Amino acid sequence: VQLQASGGGLVQAGGSLRLSCAASGTYTMSWYRRAPGKTREFIGSITSGGSTNYDDSVKGRFTISRDNAKNTVYLQMNSLKPEDTAAYYCREHTALNPKYDYWSQGTLVTVSS
Repeated sequence: VQLQASGGGLVQAGGSLRLSCAASGTYTMSWYRRAPGKTREFIGSITSGGSTNYDDSVKGRFTISRDNAKNTVYLQMNSLKPEDTAAYYCREHTALNPKYDYWSQGTLVTVSS
């Protein structure tokens, strides 16, 4: 199983970016990020049925959606802040099988002030 995250880049503060993650199935998909010098943090997730939950730090600014027909999950990021600068990762996993747990490579998002 290989996940492919894409869509990162350089954006000014207040701008928007949409990240994509090509998944392999229809399991729960989560987004994480790791800022320079910091530990990885959870952003949010979406179940196969479309239920979402978010970390408080991104609520109201970030939206996760999925297109099951395309096996693709999206992270729409609005009102970006310099502190959102990080490498972003997607993860595919399921509670039904703990061994089914796959990560993408990171896609770098840089927000300039």
